[in-house]
Amino acid sequence: MKIVVVMDSFKGSLTSKEAGEAVKQGILAADASAEVLVYPFADGGEGTLDAFLCADSGSRIIRIPVSDPLGRRIEAAYGVLSDGTVVIETAQAVGLCLLKEEERDPLSTTTRGIGELIRHAVDSGSRRFIVALGGSSTNDCGIGMLKELGFGILDKDRVPVEDGATGLFRAASLTCDQVLPFLEDCSFIVACDVRNPLTGADGASRVYAPQKGASPEDVEKMDAWMEAFSEVVNKYYPESNPDAEGAGAAGGLGFAFLTFLHGEMVPGAQVLLERTEIEKEIAEADLIITGEGRMDAQTAMGKAPAQIARIAKRYGKTVIAIAGCVSDDTGKCRNAGIDAIYPATPAAMRIQDAMRPDIAMDNVKRTACEIMRHVIAVDLV
Repeated sequence: MKIVVVMDSFKGSLTSKEAGEAVKQGILAADASAEVLVYPFADGGEGTLDAFLCADSGSRIIRIPVSDPLGRRIEAAYGVLSDGTVVIETAQAVGLCLLKEEERDPLSTTTRGIGELIRHAVDSGSRRFIVALGGSSTNDCGIGMLKELGFGILDKDRVPVEDGATGLFRAASLTCDQVLPFLEDCSFIVACDVRNPLTGADGASRVYAPQKGASPEDVEKMDAWMEAFSEVVNKYYPESNPDAEGAGAAGGLGFAFLTFLHGEMVPGAQVLLERTEIEKEIAEADLIITGEGRMDAQTAMGKAPAQIARIAKRYGKTVIAIAGCVSDDTGKCRNAGIDAIYPATPAAMRIQDAMRPDIAMDNVKRTACEIMRHVIAVDLV
């Protein structure tokens, strides 16, 4: 029996790779003869790099020192696929996960580390990029990244502005004469499922900055600064559009990629599926197991398990999902093609215990084992 496992992450507990491995262990505990293929999955956020690397046997990983969101030196990675395309997961350099809760401050956090990853890849000869947005700690419209790539962001006295959202406040003009050589030859596919505009009620500051440490006062200031910055940018890039879908992604990084780097915004799951053999393996499998940390009505709105289920149904495959917790409104998930959903967490378990990685691994493994025993018993496939 061939089983394809495509798990998204259990945020705050297990990565997609760890969740998939736990499912595999559970399956093999019930049937050691099963052929189990595990594909980590992500929709553009954390885990996207792992997903691409695991799905492309000819890929390789590059690790370099970069600036973290507070300017400290850390090691971050990017991937090079077998066709030479570079995959950059922005969370590697600017992820909220890199900061302690008391360090979160979108007024000062910078995207400079992303620019360093791009610069290193360009200097190494790469020209095609997939950039996964998601999980960022920043709200600077990408000016840290842009400065690292050679774009001048200057105040009224022609002095470079500081990094972070506070730099947006003083931005008055732009220069492009020092832009990294060959950058204009590069193409950027921006993998992202966020469709927020840059500013306003649904913009980057009001929707996402609070979880990055912004106070209500900070939110209002940053929204105004972003609007003012977009007006400055429009003088140099008349085609710029702060209302474009995804412009507000990752604290305005979407706006920077769309405007300065002419990026193409594409749903993260679509990018991964188009560039890997996941669909081919699903077509040849006997059973598909997918899942994520929490399954609810939002899952059916294009999140990873629903994406996988819709593909599987094109080939008439049975799809079973495992989730850390299951909401009461999962009916739409079944409409999306998920045949059954199993909660991995015992009802009596405290949430803080259930989210411990070791306990979560055991819970997912146990659940997968029970599913497999049931599959064998009733010959579902």
